[in-house]
Formats: sequence, structure tokens, C-alpha cells
Amino acid sequence: MQLGRVIGRVWSTVKNASLEGQRLLLVQPCHADGSPSGNPIVCADGTGSAGAGELIYWCRGREASFAFLPQEVVTDNTIVAIIDEMHLAGPGGGQS
Repeated sequence: MQLGRVIGRVWSTVKNASLEGQRLLLVQPCHADGSPSGNPIVCADGTGSAGAGELIYWCRGREASFAFLPQEVVTDNTIVAIIDEMHLAGPGGGQS
């Protein structure tokens, strides 16, 4: 899983039938400190409730479709969790 931030939505009038009813969101991959990491990507919303500005976990590849089982959804990237809180260890081992 990788960190990302939802930065927008994608609308598509023509798509694979397995994507009908699935929300597509634009995600900026990011590092743990929130700084951008790479180019934005399109993710299917496996949580059904991710929104703009939220910090999320996403996965890619074959595992991306597992969030929708038993449905077979064709997706390369899927949001699998919304992060409520994140605690990072500081340089001295303490939390910051």
C-alpha cells in the first residue's frame, strides 16, 4: 500500500461495464510527510467515501481489484483506506 492525497474526481461517460457505479478519483501519491511523490493517478474508490483533500492508502496491480470481490472490477489502482490519524517517529525515536 502507498500513501496519497485525493485531489479531484474523474467523470467518464464511456467506460468498461465493470466500472459502472464506481467512483474514480484523482490521487497525488505522497511521502509520509505529505510531500508529493510522482505524478497524479486515477484510482477507483474501494471505500466508497473518500473525498477531496483526504489522506488515503492505495494499492496497485492485481491486488487493486481485490477490494471489490466478489465483483470483478478492472482497475490498476484502488483506494483501500482513508487515514484518520498518522503518527511518525521523530529523529530521537519520539513521536512528532
